[in-house]
Amino acid sequence: MNYLNKKTIEDIDIAHKKVLLRCDFNVPIIDGKITDDRRITESLKTINYLINNHAKIILCSHLGRPNGVFSEEFSLKPVAKRLSELLATPIAMATDVVGTSAQTLAADLKDGEIMLLENVRFCKEETANDDEFSKKLASLAEVYINDAYGVSHRAHSSTCGVAKYLPSAIGFLMLKELSIMDKAINSPTRPFISILGGAKVSDKIGVIYSLLNKVDILILGGGMAYTFARARGLNIGTSLCEEDKLDIAREVMKEAEKKGVKLLMPVDFVVASAFSNDADFKTVDETEIPNDYMGMDIGPKSVELFSNEIRKADGGTIIWNGPMGVCEFKNFEKGTKALAQVIAETNLVSVIGGGDSAAAVKQMGLSDKMTHISTGGGASLKLLEGVDLPAVVAIQDK
Repeated sequence: MNYLNKKTIEDIDIAHKKVLLRCDFNVPIIDGKITDDRRITESLKTINYLINNHAKIILCSHLGRPNGVFSEEFSLKPVAKRLSELLATPIAMATDVVGTSAQTLAADLKDGEIMLLENVRFCKEETANDDEFSKKLASLAEVYINDAYGVSHRAHSSTCGVAKYLPSAIGFLMLKELSIMDKAINSPTRPFISILGGAKVSDKIGVIYSLLNKVDILILGGGMAYTFARARGLNIGTSLCEEDKLDIAREVMKEAEKKGVKLLMPVDFVVASAFSNDADFKTVDETEIPNDYMGMDIGPKSVELFSNEIRKADGGTIIWNGPMGVCEFKNFEKGTKALAQVIAETNLVSVIGGGDSAAAVKQMGLSDKMTHISTGGGASLKLLEGVDLPAVVAIQDK
């Protein structure tokens, strides 16, 4: 489908109207403090546009997975506080989603004022895309804008259902994400490289097959590399492996050869005696993983192999989704960080899918060296797979 044919916030009359704006404020919070507010700051362009055009703004988001039950841990109160600081304006916080508090605050909103609904996933109807709940949510407003790219692959009430009942459009963040991903995937400057990491082959089968029709070079790392190593007849010790996906891994290798895609996999690994940062660890060649050790990261030879390909592709396009190792442990983040550093030093059009790859780039202070860091890993994977995003499909065409 043509995502760029969808109505944008500039195609819809929002002046003096109540606008339900679906954002993605699913930010990491530790002890009540937001540790990374990028998803909030990325939504400011759309919010400021609404303020400047005298809309009455009803913000809506989820946070975490409270599974339909109220929990202080997943309250959006810290988000309201941070937004208020960033916008230098008060944010009225509802204590519910479609109840008395939300309805009262929405009814009293004046032009340019902002309210935030409580975590929409406190209502179990949200993830079920319940029609009655969608109607109640829509009844708070006169216009619906979706700016939540990070959950655009989810068919929920606040991402899809409400669009049936209100004039709808996408916000600036959603438009930016879709435009960049569309160009990178469908008309990239070449050579076109994709790096895929993460734990499981099963999560990325569709993406891998789709990319084999598009890329010049495909680099595989992370947990799924061990399924491929096993499929090639190598001993992988106690490493993560999907035994039922070995045939698919072999098929992918054949397909890459047939299509002339250069498929690169790790040639050495950092292995550990247990899944822990404190476990004994060492670097071994791909053929030398001990029976009682598990793969935790790519080794220095793999970093060098992958880095050389990335450097040779300078001037082309690279899309990266998923880490090369167990990034949450300091001892096993080196492979991911090394590749981030190399990409930052090139003139590649670099698109970093959300999640751990984006976190590594940010942690290293390399964000401004990348062309684009996505706010949504899952949504980006779906686009890479060639799957339509239901939340964008639901929006009115121009």
